[in-house]
Amino acid sequence: MAHDENGELPRHDETGPAGETDPIEEVDPIEEVGRRLTAEFAGVHERDTVGRCVEAARHGALEVAGGAPPGLVERIARRHLQVLAAVAAEKRRRGPRSSLGNAP
Repeated sequence: MAHDENGELPRHDETGPAGETDPIEEVDPIEEVGRRLTAEFAGVHERDTVGRCVEAARHGALEVAGGAPPGLVERIARRHLQVLAAVAAEKRRRGPRSSLGNAP
């Protein structure tokens, strides 16, 4: 296969619905995990919180298992987000810890 002037292999294009060609976009599977979990936990956790959980799950999987397949990262991150949601719900149920209303 011929390389271009930068030494890269040429990218293949796909034909879109109207016949135009669109470059194939490489999708990061971990970003897809983040998108799915952000949608799943919308209204429960902020996007940044989900992103931090996904990154922590990826790093944890690499550390413990030596690899971070997207399915494992998703399971770890989802469980962490569920625990965070349960803790937040319990805090709301118990109410404020101070009669002044200034406690977290």
